[in-house]
Amino acid sequence: MRRLPWFFIGAATILLVAGSAIFGWLTPVAQGFSTRVPPTAIERWLARRIRHMSVPASAKDLTNPVPNSQQVLNQGRAHWADHCASCHANNGSGEIAMGRQMYPPVPDMRKLETQTLTDGELFYVIQNGIRLTGMPAWGSGSAQDTEDSWKLVRFIRHLPVMTTDEEQEMQGMNPRTPDELKEEQEEQNFLNGGNTNEQHHHH
Repeated sequence: MRRLPWFFIGAATILLVAGSAIFGWLTPVAQGFSTRVPPTAIERWLARRIRHMSVPASAKDLTNPVPNSQQVLNQGRAHWADHCASCHANNGSGEIAMGRQMYPPVPDMRKLETQTLTDGELFYVIQNGIRLTGMPAWGSGSAQDTEDSWKLVRFIRHLPVMTTDEEQEMQGMNPRTPDELKEEQEEQNFLNGGNTNEQHHHH
């Protein structure tokens, strides 16, 4: 019995891979392109490839110029709470309404997929964003923005070991929605003795 030529084995493999890719592509086509449908395996793979391909080789070897000090970490944490947490959550998990609703969903920044990126890659992503995702470009080219981005890189490295106390402290730094501001003002009015229009009239 003759052995099947390697050519046919290779062709069969290519057909299997192509078939899997087409199935992965047709699934969202059949269901529409709603972001309510969880990403298919091929979409998740493409999202990872897009992030990898978005960073030029020259950026990967950049060295973080800001020191790994407690002061830098504190500043990076405050900046994260004010600018990044609305999509990434204070702890970097992405488990927050805005992050979950993005397509693909925001990655868990504490996991290896992010933590194995170089400092230069993280810096580049913060500065320039990633096409076809919800990640915008935050860099304006100013020296302050550049420094803030490098501080964020230091904080991203700290995310896997962040404490509960740090996370609670960040809640006071998160941006407030108009509804939250109104609620806080009403609570403050109550603590200050209530609404002045509701004074007791009995003598």
